[in-house]
Amino acid sequence: MLASQGIVSAEDAAAILAGLDAIETEIAEGRFDFKIELEDIHMNIESRLAELIGPAAGRLHTARSRNDQVATDFKLWVRNALARLDADIKALQAALIAQAESHAATIMPGFTHLQLAQPVTFGHHLLAYVEMLGRDRARVVDAIGRAEDCPLGAAALAGSPYPIDRQAAATALGFARPSANSIDAVSDRDFALDYLATAAILAVHLSRFAEELVLWSSDQFAFVRLSDGFTTGSSIMPQKRNPDAAELVRAKTGRIVGDLNGLLIALKGLPLAYSKDMQEDKEPVFDAEDTLALSLAAMTCMVADMNVNADSMRLAADRGFVTATDLADWLVRALGLPFRQAHHVAGGLVKQAETRGVQLSDLTLDEFQAALPAIDRRVYDVLTVEASVASRMSEGGTAPARVREAVLAARARYL
Repeated sequence: MLASQGIVSAEDAAAILAGLDAIETEIAEGRFDFKIELEDIHMNIESRLAELIGPAAGRLHTARSRNDQVATDFKLWVRNALARLDADIKALQAALIAQAESHAATIMPGFTHLQLAQPVTFGHHLLAYVEMLGRDRARVVDAIGRAEDCPLGAAALAGSPYPIDRQAAATALGFARPSANSIDAVSDRDFALDYLATAAILAVHLSRFAEELVLWSSDQFAFVRLSDGFTTGSSIMPQKRNPDAAELVRAKTGRIVGDLNGLLIALKGLPLAYSKDMQEDKEPVFDAEDTLALSLAAMTCMVADMNVNADSMRLAADRGFVTATDLADWLVRALGLPFRQAHHVAGGLVKQAETRGVQLSDLTLDEFQAALPAIDRRVYDVLTVEASVASRMSEGGTAPARVREAVLAARARYL
């Protein structure tokens, strides 16, 4: 751009580009001699360029500042990191969708407050995480869209006196447009905060699923079994299979949330335009990127690798009177009771079954009719977990037919 605008000669531009290519190779191969007395990466490169091409190296810094150059470089890095993040989330979605398809009709207990609530299918439960991750990917797209302004050409803060073509520079670097305000261009780190905010929300989603894997793989639940690749034994208890990978994913969420908080606090109250405080922008972003890449890879492999114990899930779904809501709904649909009255009748029958130590389906018809004479034998048709799950045919519901539809829709939407 500088050459095309006549700001530097074509010969000097060619020499600078050739020298920079050589320096890039030296750095990639570990042969570049960084000198601490040269203050920073910029001065090291310019000094080495002078050794390679002579006085033309002095024109390298024309019409630019370290301020706009760093903002540009870092924004380019974050945009690439966001693209990598999207691909990693997509891989986890693919693993979840595959398991959901295999277990579209596998019955498990659903929970609220970690108490038995209503029966659902395991496939339906897994698809909930697919939707959460879909929102994470939408945030990634939004963050990329807000990082389309190129800071290069803002110089230190006031712009440049040279006849530069900022749109040409922005286009060459893959940005949509130059930044609109030179002060904002060098002081903006919203793109880094966008990345970290997206990362933090994603990490919270991963931690919720990791916690469920920890619970499900315990002897008390025994819903899934994780392989040796994602568990470790105890140093003294030979029977133990500790879900270490899931626990570490759960723990690393705090680290990523801390990265976001750290940068928010570093930027808080900074006057415009550039301050050295802003040098603290990179470590939290780099740390979050490394941590997320590892966590997503581990979670994707755990999902693909886990062995589902459908029998244990089905047995657990038979406990806790999980069809009580189905009973209340049947009283409304079949007998026309107001739901509040139906809820009261069903609650009384649950107490009776609990006192006898049986399930609702084990109550006799006489016991049902003692609670409400209008109840007939049709009531037994709604008291199995299979009937309960199959009845949830509303859009987004847990019925196996709906889950299979949702799998196809998720595949088309996300993969």
